[in-house]
Amino acid sequence: MGNMSNTVALNFEDGVTRFIETRPNETVADASYRVGINIPLDCRDGACGTCRVFCESGQFDGGSYIEDALTDEEAAEGFGLACQMRPKTDLVLRIAASSDVCKVKAGSIKAQLASVTRLSDTTIAFALAIDPAVSVNFLPGQYVSILVPGTDQRRSYSFSSAPDAPELAFLVRDIPAGRMSQFLREGVAGTEMEFSGPSGSFYLREIKRPVLFLAGGTGLAPFLAMLGRIARTGSTHPIHLIYGVTNDADLVEIDKLEAYAGAIQGFTYACCVADDSGAYPNKGYVTRYIEPAHLNNGDVDVYLCGPPPMVDAVRGYLSGQGVSPVNFYFEKFSPSGAVTALGETHR
Repeated sequence: MGNMSNTVALNFEDGVTRFIETRPNETVADASYRVGINIPLDCRDGACGTCRVFCESGQFDGGSYIEDALTDEEAAEGFGLACQMRPKTDLVLRIAASSDVCKVKAGSIKAQLASVTRLSDTTIAFALAIDPAVSVNFLPGQYVSILVPGTDQRRSYSFSSAPDAPELAFLVRDIPAGRMSQFLREGVAGTEMEFSGPSGSFYLREIKRPVLFLAGGTGLAPFLAMLGRIARTGSTHPIHLIYGVTNDADLVEIDKLEAYAGAIQGFTYACCVADDSGAYPNKGYVTRYIEPAHLNNGDVDVYLCGPPPMVDAVRGYLSGQGVSPVNFYFEKFSPSGAVTALGETHR
């Protein structure tokens, strides 16, 4: 393993993520500095602990350091020192500093509008094509900030495509006066577009226990990206998705969910519509369709992406059931495509 280069995702406290390639036998700190990302560092010999990072996924050789810099308990939990760590696989690391402190420049990437697809009266999908020489790396679940052509307005959208897909895909709620909606309704393939990112601490972690995905409206997008990744890697734990929308017309991409249910062992899903007058048989909110098995007595990772009231409703439901998941990752968004808050709680 040691003679290969590995990709390391550095996640900063402000939600910015940058990807670096480590050369064979190179430490994470040296690789970061080589490309101009100044992660916090003091001593460089494993004595101070300033460069302590948390490894969300992957394997590394921890190197040598003194107990003052990193305790055995911390190392067992997944912490490491960037000045000592040598990746054995691709890694996802949490950096305890914001990106501006580390002088990380937000890169802007040029793209072309590849296609616009009307999925329903209320939902539009669009895809961007990028120059094959430019790699766009992201963790499934993350979003980018896209400049609406002809304006100075930016909108944030989660990728609905998996990280290795040939085009970048997104879901948008069609809002009559929405800037991006207006552009997409007349969108001409080939139009130059520009985005920055990826960002966000809402992304798929290593699957170590059963998983419950809860999606509200176009909050389905990040889960489609996650499922795209899981379809490639597989999962040894059950994954259940509950997808809730307001009206029948908001229920989109069911064919994709059906395809993933066929492709991923242990993946199941259910949908529900809040509007009583619709034709879809499952009425009500996602909480009505959460079964005890999905919560696995709290030994579960819950991921939730939806509008703020949904996030609050699910939190209230879980505490009412007396269940605290091992991890609860959530992203709240507003209809206009602005991410309002990210959060996570760990037990």
